[in-house]
Amino acid sequence: MNICIKGGRVIDPANGRDGVQEVYISKGIIQGVGEAPKDFRAELTINASGSFVMPGFVDLNTNLREPGYEQKGTIKSETKAAVRAGYTTVCCSPNTQPVLDTPAVAQLIIDKAELAGYAKVLPLGALTVGLEGKALSEAYALKKAGCIALCQTPNNMTSQVLRGALQYATTHDLLVILKPEDMSIKDGGCVHAGVISSKLGLPGIPTSAETVAIAQIIEIAEETGARVHLTGISSAKSVAMLARAQFDKLTITADVHAHHLHLTEYDVGTFDANYHTSPPLRSQADKDALIEGVAKGIIDVSSGHQPHEVEAKQAPFPSTEPGISSLETVLPLMLELVDDGLISLTQVVERLALSPSKILGIESGSLSEKVAANIVIIDPEAQWTVNDENWQSNGVNTPFWGQQMTGMVTHTLVNGRLVFEK
Repeated sequence: MNICIKGGRVIDPANGRDGVQEVYISKGIIQGVGEAPKDFRAELTINASGSFVMPGFVDLNTNLREPGYEQKGTIKSETKAAVRAGYTTVCCSPNTQPVLDTPAVAQLIIDKAELAGYAKVLPLGALTVGLEGKALSEAYALKKAGCIALCQTPNNMTSQVLRGALQYATTHDLLVILKPEDMSIKDGGCVHAGVISSKLGLPGIPTSAETVAIAQIIEIAEETGARVHLTGISSAKSVAMLARAQFDKLTITADVHAHHLHLTEYDVGTFDANYHTSPPLRSQADKDALIEGVAKGIIDVSSGHQPHEVEAKQAPFPSTEPGISSLETVLPLMLELVDDGLISLTQVVERLALSPSKILGIESGSLSEKVAANIVIIDPEAQWTVNDENWQSNGVNTPFWGQQMTGMVTHTLVNGRLVFEK
């Protein structure tokens, strides 16, 4: 189908574009921006006047839950939530049941995503068998089956296993995605070790649980030459360590979950289990440093999407399952930072679309001609409430439930196909 997106403000940092232009699409491919291709006749015209036209977002860390945890979410429900949120591509975490450590499970997820017909799904193969942190999985077989990278969350490997895993991944030119977390230092904690943990009597997780793991990963990655991405960093010291590693030309990238740019340990004060996150919400100083890290391009932004059934959050705080159903609140939270003057719209596109695409090595994150039309159109002034009427994910475990948000996706195109329209 020939599609013309008309009158929108095109924000495409990959090509230095920021201005009102038309986008022309044919056979799922972007054929032109600004000037119509010769003999182009639109079969569908989308009026984007007053809206932003951006490359579709790419999420580096999404829990789709299926197979095995369909009570929390399914590939269909969570990819539908993804396109509603502006994500055209999501990376599926391997902590399914069975674990995504064989080509058969990878193919199952790919097939179900294609059948659902919403966002594109890139499986992340488990770095170790069963995610148990012991025997290495078959990296080459997983790569051939369509796994875009190898992933280990939680990072429960010994230094010896981690070193062997990074060597193995490097041999097959595979990105490794790790959650930086020293499980022995974490030691069953559930909130940031600080003022609030002491006040509430909750077991705390010190910052060193993250920074010790990062230091170990940096050293081994430098030695092995591995490409490593750290997902879900949460502290100021972590940002500084990443900045130094990148200054030293190490191929290490990282992301922060969007909600860590807005929430702190003080939000846990009501014992609301929807604030039980992993990593934990940390101090105001940590939050400020994370925002600065995003603005400077040291770290990118992921959703850290973890949908849960209602029962998972109905227990004493330490016994509840950590995580937020977060895909659908990423965009308005990022636009709030823009309104506050902390980041720019160009940086939103860079952190949510362009840079994640580069990390994964995929042709996405831009509105370049002759590439697949993965596009999101956003009404920056639209206000909506986080409630059943506007929510697509099966998980309603969000601390933002009932709150008003500003900024709404109106259209999402995946490979030139309109998969969401408000």
